[in-house]
Amino acid sequence: MNFAGCLGVCLVLALELPLKLTASANSNENCPLERQMCLSNGTYDHCFGLEVRYPGKTNRSTGLVYCDSMFCEPEEFQHDYIIRNHDQTPHLNSWKRTKIGERATLHDVCLLRNGMPVTRACKLQDFRAHWESLDEWYRVVCLRRFREHTISGDLNRLHDDILEGRRRTNDTQGRREMSGLMRNMFRQRDRTLLPVDVHMTGQMFGTLMQQDKDAAVSVDLVSVCKEIMSCDRQVLRLSAQLNATNSLLSQFENYMDALPDQMVPKERCGKVVPKPSSDEAETATTGVETYNFADIGVQALITGNISVFFANPECDSITGIAIYSAPSWDRRTSASGFWYRFLRSSDVLAKIKRDSDLETAAFLPDNLWREVRSRGATYLIFKVYSHDALFVESTHQRNRRPRSKVISISLPGLENNFLSLPLPFLLRNENLRDPDAKALSLGSGCGYWNYVTWLSEGVTTSSSSDLLKDPIIECHTYHLTQFAFLVGGSYRTNDLGEEVLITPINEKVLDIISIVGCSLSLLGILGIFLTAALFKSWRSQASTKVLLHLCLALCLQMVLFVFLNTDDISEQLVVNGDTVRCVALGAAMQYSILVLFSWMLIIAFLQFQRYVTVIGIERPRHYILKAALVAWSLPLVPTLLVALIDPDSYLPSAAQLSTDTGICYPSGYGLIFGVVLPVTLITVSNLVIFVYVFYSISHSLSQSIHKSEKKMVVKQIRLSILLFFLLGITWIFGIFAFMQAGVAFSYLFCITATMQGFVMFVYFVLLDSANRRAWVGLICPTKMKMDVQKRTTELQSMTTSSTNFTSRSHN
Repeated sequence: MNFAGCLGVCLVLALELPLKLTASANSNENCPLERQMCLSNGTYDHCFGLEVRYPGKTNRSTGLVYCDSMFCEPEEFQHDYIIRNHDQTPHLNSWKRTKIGERATLHDVCLLRNGMPVTRACKLQDFRAHWESLDEWYRVVCLRRFREHTISGDLNRLHDDILEGRRRTNDTQGRREMSGLMRNMFRQRDRTLLPVDVHMTGQMFGTLMQQDKDAAVSVDLVSVCKEIMSCDRQVLRLSAQLNATNSLLSQFENYMDALPDQMVPKERCGKVVPKPSSDEAETATTGVETYNFADIGVQALITGNISVFFANPECDSITGIAIYSAPSWDRRTSASGFWYRFLRSSDVLAKIKRDSDLETAAFLPDNLWREVRSRGATYLIFKVYSHDALFVESTHQRNRRPRSKVISISLPGLENNFLSLPLPFLLRNENLRDPDAKALSLGSGCGYWNYVTWLSEGVTTSSSSDLLKDPIIECHTYHLTQFAFLVGGSYRTNDLGEEVLITPINEKVLDIISIVGCSLSLLGILGIFLTAALFKSWRSQASTKVLLHLCLALCLQMVLFVFLNTDDISEQLVVNGDTVRCVALGAAMQYSILVLFSWMLIIAFLQFQRYVTVIGIERPRHYILKAALVAWSLPLVPTLLVALIDPDSYLPSAAQLSTDTGICYPSGYGLIFGVVLPVTLITVSNLVIFVYVFYSISHSLSQSIHKSEKKMVVKQIRLSILLFFLLGITWIFGIFAFMQAGVAFSYLFCITATMQGFVMFVYFVLLDSANRRAWVGLICPTKMKMDVQKRTTELQSMTTSSTNFTSRSHN
């Protein structure tokens, strides 16, 4: 080959190389996996590094991603579970595999008290999926088990099975099983729906969207959406914070739009349908009425909240639907409380508008249908929402709100959603029920949903419609989406605040037990103080003075716990930045507990002297005054040390506030050394003394011979039961509960520890014979005199009998 020939070959190769590179860019056959670039929807786009497709332009602005890095892969995550009441335990969880742009939930259910899941964003960074950084996160505290009957656990397990391949969704049987399980969960009786359920349902709808679309699951999807639309509005507003309502709505609409070729195929036109509607058993199971009018090219899925109508105009020129609130000879009936009829392209809008009891209607006139059919449209899909539950705006202040049914119109196969001719639709004017002329100037009229708010661009309200007088409003649109009649005004939704939708197992019962026990104790303490104030003889006794000091410390602790240092008050102080008051409340609570245990230790020592070292007891002078100085002043030392060295330890953490478990109280080392250590030492000491005293009493019982002595020992055993409460031995149950030894210890602690004041009142006032006589004498002095006279008469009779017996003996 000569030089000219070689040069010609080189020129040809040079010219063909870019074309080959461009061709290879449109296919991933010759592109290494690590260099393949995809769009965010997963569609292959080009091979990275071949810039011929984007000359002079970087890929960063295109939103592309490496095809092998479109998902954030599972990653371990450490957090705490509230296992019962306010007890917490660490747990190693993991984030689920999640697509870029979505928020992942955890493998094991992890919910906040408002029913929201703990989520983490999967973001696009450097053309790859990256997890949201956790550097700014507080320690997560969440719930896994709770009192309310919810489907969250079952729904989460189903979601895990799908993600991890244990349940197939790539064939009809697998998809039907999945959707059937989901439908049955939502149709359970007495179940509570939570925001997490809406979020996970949207994710599972998204999983179905990635598979072949299957008409067999359509009824189940409608049933699930119907149940979600029936749940509490606060639940939907909370779930909207995760964009769950928009995600669910979008996935549902897209799935329905992909089914008309299966629901109303042209091959069934004019053929007799063997089973035109679902029977009562099927409707009772799914909650959805199904009507198959395939012979005229229509199939309907109807519920009270949402209905879907598929139409194939090629069969019988049906291009619309009209919904009514009352029956008529030309209307079909449904068990969901409304009536309907199909509209044809030849129908006249003005005539439809005059129909009685019309709620909403939409259809494509003949000229519009011919125009969209020329652009690829074959089917029509109408979705009628009875209210706007799924159309949640994130802002608190709204300028307009829907006051009609919401109707969605879709034309699958249409090249774009913009129309060259207006599409008419009719909506009932709900403003007639409460006419408001001011609403007209504030934007009333026809509008559409853009998955953020309600707008009116591209949608017009007919000038022939009087918004104050006409029962039906005529609207026209040049694009396709969901439409409603909007009433203008200033509408503010309530702040969500700290909604509590779920509570830990046993928490409510334990809270009730604690409140009842503390209330009884406060009443008992009041009774003891009242008895001491009225009867000087009892008040002047040394044992009573010690008891009054103990009651004062117990009263201080319970007043702080029940009334002054609650989680609501503590949260308000932290939110308002009043940390000084929070520290003061926490220090007061710490001080009251230490004073109470100091007096219990003193009483334990006195009881030890009384029942064990009986011989040779000699009380020092003013021992009660000295004991009071020690008991009321010594607890100041650890309290002031914690308050001065680490005042921030009294402030509840953000995690505690988010779960309503935070009060102003020491935490960390302040809790360990300022409360737990001294309380544990005193409790152990009192337990040892209690065992010694009980042993001493039991030993006396075994050596008792006379009946009178046995009665005295039985009385002392009764005293031992009192000492169990008096010395704070009940806190042993609290220690076992803290060590997660079982929920029974939580119940025992709440029952016994909170009843301390009431038990002391029963023993020292009600069961004490002297105090009983004193109260009877105060309340019923007449009865008291009769009792004294009776005892005097009995004594005289006994004396007389004794004298007569002595005289007869001498005779």
